[in-house]
Amino acid sequence: MTTTADSDPTMPLPELTLIVAATSKMGIGLRSTLPWTGLKKEMAYFARVTKRAPSPGSTNTVIMGRKTWDSIPPRFRPLKDRRNVIISRSLEQTTSAESQIVGSLPEALNLLSQQSTASDSKTGKAFIIGGAQIYEAALELKQARRILLTRILSDFECDTTFPVVLPESGEGNGWQRKGKAELDAWVGETVAEEIQEETGTKYVFEMWERLD
Repeated sequence: MTTTADSDPTMPLPELTLIVAATSKMGIGLRSTLPWTGLKKEMAYFARVTKRAPSPGSTNTVIMGRKTWDSIPPRFRPLKDRRNVIISRSLEQTTSAESQIVGSLPEALNLLSQQSTASDSKTGKAFIIGGAQIYEAALELKQARRILLTRILSDFECDTTFPVVLPESGEGNGWQRKGKAELDAWVGETVAEEIQEETGTKYVFEMWERLD
């Protein structure tokens, strides 16, 4: 299927930020759910960052696959104060004020491009929030410029991994870790620099940007 984004190369595509919590071995899931529990402060950070739009009147977008959508408790769906875009080949494609279902990542980007060029619409930041297949598809695009990583320092059994291995410091695999000041400036708040711990699980907040 050809999308408008495919047929019109002049249409600007949005910059993408991948936001993910992963172990040092880049494990992100176990049996279609998170391997860890009880990280309420980490989840609050995710909510604040993905809600905080860059300008008044604009709305951020969270893009996810069907399994990620299904993993969100129904009472929290769609994620509040964000435009939810769900990628699924099995769900019926629908559009509402808060959520839209599309068949592919190119369709999702095309949708955001159309909204950003509409005179009556203000599109904010675009976040990829999972799962593994959607992360992998996004990383193949030049629009994927940034990864906000919560690095889980405790060991957990995982059967799903993030597609890129990010070393604990410096740079690697085409990505470079940015400093705290740059992280604070981009997310719009002062992020804790020290190791955090909840329910016995330790983690740190990081930001990585593509080198090329």
